[in-house]
Amino acid sequence: MPHHHHTNPSHPPAARKLLSWRRVVAACAAVAALVLLLAAAPATEDPSRWRSYLMGPLPGGTRKETVAAAVVARSFAGPAASTSSPAEAPLSSLGEINLSARIAPAAAPSMFLVPSSSPTENFDDGSMEEPEHPEIKRNLPKESAPFLKKEPISSGLPTISPDANGEHVMDTKSVLPLTPEAPLWSTAADEELIYAKKEITNTPLTSDDPDLYAPLFRNVSIFKRSYELMERLLKVFIYHDGAKPIFHSPELKGIYASEGWFMRLMETNQNFVVRDPNRAHLFYLPYSSRQLEHNLYVPGSNSIEPLSIFVKNYIDLISAKYPYWNRTKGADHFFVACHDWGPYTTKLHDELRKNTIKALCNADLSEGIFIRGKDVSLPETFLRSPRRPLRDIGGRPAAQRTILAFFAGQMHGRVRPVLLKYWGDKDADMRIYSRLPHRITRKRNYVQHMKSSKYCICPMGYEVNSPRIVEAIYYECVPVIIADNFVLPFDAALNWSAFSVVVPESDVPKLKEILLAIPESRYITLQSNVKRVQKHFLWHPNPVKYDIFHMILHSVWFSRVNQIR
Repeated sequence: MPHHHHTNPSHPPAARKLLSWRRVVAACAAVAALVLLLAAAPATEDPSRWRSYLMGPLPGGTRKETVAAAVVARSFAGPAASTSSPAEAPLSSLGEINLSARIAPAAAPSMFLVPSSSPTENFDDGSMEEPEHPEIKRNLPKESAPFLKKEPISSGLPTISPDANGEHVMDTKSVLPLTPEAPLWSTAADEELIYAKKEITNTPLTSDDPDLYAPLFRNVSIFKRSYELMERLLKVFIYHDGAKPIFHSPELKGIYASEGWFMRLMETNQNFVVRDPNRAHLFYLPYSSRQLEHNLYVPGSNSIEPLSIFVKNYIDLISAKYPYWNRTKGADHFFVACHDWGPYTTKLHDELRKNTIKALCNADLSEGIFIRGKDVSLPETFLRSPRRPLRDIGGRPAAQRTILAFFAGQMHGRVRPVLLKYWGDKDADMRIYSRLPHRITRKRNYVQHMKSSKYCICPMGYEVNSPRIVEAIYYECVPVIIADNFVLPFDAALNWSAFSVVVPESDVPKLKEILLAIPESRYITLQSNVKRVQKHFLWHPNPVKYDIFHMILHSVWFSRVNQIR
């Protein structure tokens, strides 16, 4: 449905934008105040009075501003009016994806209920790009307090890294950069985490598991024991507060599929999810960063402050309503966000930004938000068909891969223009394109190029992450990752040097030289390991052991175990 903006001809365009932005901020502030009133309202008060007010149009506001305010109202109004604790609100069925029937307020217009598809741009070469807003970083919300940086301390859990000869050696240095604060009170779940930490620390060396190929891991013994304990002990509570489309509304297609698939599989899981929050080791915040952008961002505003205000108000709501956030100041809570803006929407809430376990596709160390050793680097997976997530998996054998290196995509960010400058249409071995020309796609499309290449170039875009990394793994092409300060997915568990090549951004002019210097035997090993690691990045409608769903959950579990004192 097209958006019709009503403007006053007496105002110049710049003034209209300023007025529009002020209305959005005012709307968010008004909603925040009303949320607090709803949370404090007595149980006997009819919440529909507040709901109808929240759902009303903003005087003089544009349609987009009205939509944004209504989405905020819909997301908070229903659950905030409830006075029951999480323990008193059992799930109707863990097998049901749609949770809105129990928590949603009265029906709203369908435009609020049904989010439109992602504004993706599909090329005829089979690739896909997401239009982003590179200017957004100039207008990030200011932190509510300066970010506190501390020196690394020992977490007690060893990691492992390859030595110069490719052998795996034990590394006992810290993987946790911040000193966790003690919880306000202890629970049985805390005791189980302490037990798990001791078990993992003292695990014997093992390398005989047929399901785990040791060279792929930093320390396969640590990973195996931690995974076993996760399967046996881990319990997750999911907050029911919040309504669609921002909460409980997984998007299963496109480049944000990772957060949507995790949400869907987590909310329908019967092994880890518990109704009683007092039994939980972890608390999942089930909101979508993609839906935040789609429903609250005002085009042309160049500001994500409405998104950050919304997230801050949500955390304030659950911390005022329930005791669980305050017990650890959010350290046992986590969220999963694949949108580029996911990290930045946390900047208005200190505890969310510093304490919560953030599973982020945009795992950039240079921004001061992602904390290595606590936060989780989330793989960005681009799924073309939610009904068939394993479609087109696989590629040609190593001996039949005739292209040395391949890349095709839009020229945004700092790396891709340099890549095109040095290698675009300049070398027959280096198939580097901004877009695949039609004369080429008639013979071999984007996916077929990846399936036929030895190395798939994965440069950063606007942010450090790229869906091409996992795409390369799907098509059994060795990923060549060019993104300084990027923490690679599942970094605490996987040894990326066994199945990928990482090239500094400054070495793009020497890219062909670097690739040709890799011996053929080494390439064969890398490509074979790509095929072996592939299973750890696959989505299944019904999750299987060691797949991407369990790898993400294990990464969050391992982070929490690391933090426990």
